[in-house]
Amino acid sequence: MSEIRQDARPATPKWRLPRPALLTLALAAAAAIAAPLALGGGAAYAISKNDDGTIFVTINEAREPKSLQADLRAMGLNAVVDYIPRGKRCSPQPRSRSFLAREEVPLLVWPGPEAQESGFTIDPRAVGDGQVAVLEFSVSGQPHLTVAGIWARVSDGPVADCELVDSTEAPLGPSTGG
Repeated sequence: MSEIRQDARPATPKWRLPRPALLTLALAAAAAIAAPLALGGGAAYAISKNDDGTIFVTINEAREPKSLQADLRAMGLNAVVDYIPRGKRCSPQPRSRSFLAREEVPLLVWPGPEAQESGFTIDPRAVGDGQVAVLEFSVSGQPHLTVAGIWARVSDGPVADCELVDSTEAPLGPSTGG
């Protein structure tokens, strides 16, 4: 007669994710990493386009101004962005010879939607061809650099780069003294 052989150990089932579940997990992880990049910004800031074409900006920490500038440009807003720490201001002043009056060209939309109280809204339609939105943010606080004020104007011509210099004047906008 033939012998029936049995192992003392039962076979252990191998635990494996079905392929569709594995693919779903991989896609979810990729989306979690890519979403902040696709929407603009990172931990320092976030930007999004509203249904009416305006751009909503939240600055969580005042760092990476050139990344914010690049993201705003990618959304169709020709902008220059600078963060100015306490005790400093941009030089040279004025940075443009042709700033338009705030009343003439309302770049910032106030108040923004109530649900978006922690940020501000920019209307890119206020900036025409050949014009530049200039956004200067005064920065205070350590170690978390927070925005204390915003100066926003539209220039009808070129804008000088911001070189930070020591100053006792208000940090934003054109110099008030000589």
